[in-house]
Amino acid sequence: MTAPTQRAVLIRAYGGAAAAEIAGIARPTAAPGQVLVRVRAAGVNGIDWKVREGFVREAFPLQLPAVLGIELAGVVEEVGAGASRFRIGDRVMGPLGGLGAYADVVAVDEANLVRTPQGLDDVHAAAIPVAAVAGWQSLHHAGPIAAGQRILIHGAAGGLGGYAVQYARQAGAEVFATASTAHVDYVRSLGADHVIDYQNERFESVAQDIDLVLDYVGGEVLDRSWQVLAKNGAIVGTTSPDILARTPSGRRGLWFMNKPDAALLERLVAEVAQGTLVSKLGEAVGFDDIPAAIERNRTDPRIGKVVADFSR
Repeated sequence: MTAPTQRAVLIRAYGGAAAAEIAGIARPTAAPGQVLVRVRAAGVNGIDWKVREGFVREAFPLQLPAVLGIELAGVVEEVGAGASRFRIGDRVMGPLGGLGAYADVVAVDEANLVRTPQGLDDVHAAAIPVAAVAGWQSLHHAGPIAAGQRILIHGAAGGLGGYAVQYARQAGAEVFATASTAHVDYVRSLGADHVIDYQNERFESVAQDIDLVLDYVGGEVLDRSWQVLAKNGAIVGTTSPDILARTPSGRRGLWFMNKPDAALLERLVAEVAQGTLVSKLGEAVGFDDIPAAIERNRTDPRIGKVVADFSR
């Protein structure tokens, strides 16, 4: 008797857009402390194409083939031994703490998940877990945030940057943010004090004496950001695993990796459900469009998060 199979988006080798493919894999079983989740939606993230291309293979060593995807929303179908937080039929959401969300049924450590609030549909729920928590954690990664600090956020219109702008504003910081021309008004609506249209103006001409740079873009943006730092300022990077090697002498550069935090996620999701925290869904795509959506994340950044709706 053959094992039941299910859809998944996976890579068999590192590569470009064609490396991510839709294939059939075996349905998992729940290990102790895990639940099986029937995935209804999964968020698309920049880490998907970075893993696909092998850019972060040292930070995320993989055994190939590997299923992509790092966050989901769905329904509990099975409860593993020792798992007690959820019951079959519960709607849940959260990060995996690793890869594998782009599959119909996924085994997840129950400690990573929270209940999906009533009134929040699965597609919108799947847009929240990684970006909301990573935005908070990366903002505080270099140390406590104090009112009046000057913070520069690169990639402020994206899922991660949009949360960081709001958190920094709530903390009383003076918020500088970079965005494309089309996204300037959106970023300003989130509470940024100074929105820099990077297509028409260099951020160095506006942002100076910055206490903290949150770099969600990488590349030459990181290299140009050292000159805007205050003497004791820091850059926290989420897209440049080699940031330590690229940190000039006497400067402070920190590499950030998101860690699941269910208690923090539960608080932030409640704020989204109450309307006090904006979570922006940029686009919903069907399951078959996930490989193309991963590539678009690399080539065409947009407002908010892209989410795969498994019912489409």
